[in-house]
Amino acid sequence: MRRLRLIALGAALAYFFDPANGPERRKAALKKLAKTADGVRAKVKAPMPEDDVLARKVEAELLASGVSKERIDVNAESGKIVLSGEAESPEMIDELVAKAKNVDGVEEVESLLQAPAGPATE
Repeated sequence: MRRLRLIALGAALAYFFDPANGPERRKAALKKLAKTADGVRAKVKAPMPEDDVLARKVEAELLASGVSKERIDVNAESGKIVLSGEAESPEMIDELVAKAKNVDGVEEVESLLQAPAGPATE
């Protein structure tokens, strides 16, 4: 195994330090490495909206549609919105989840909303 590693190292050195093509190969490899590092850096530093700000943005969107603040609770954690409380109907639950998903910065929406129970049948 050690011998195989040494052979691979020798081949890499010969490839990159070849007098005729080595400088071009090194330059191309460095460009590719820098481009990859930039892509990783952009993903790592992607701005995540602060959870409180995101929750308030979603809350404002839901309040604009006529939902009572006392009936719906909005929480956020790392881009995930959790809606809880009571909605007027199952259709309203679907509407609220859809509106929350459309807010910038929301990655996922979990609904713990409940529709009021219908009249009891005997």
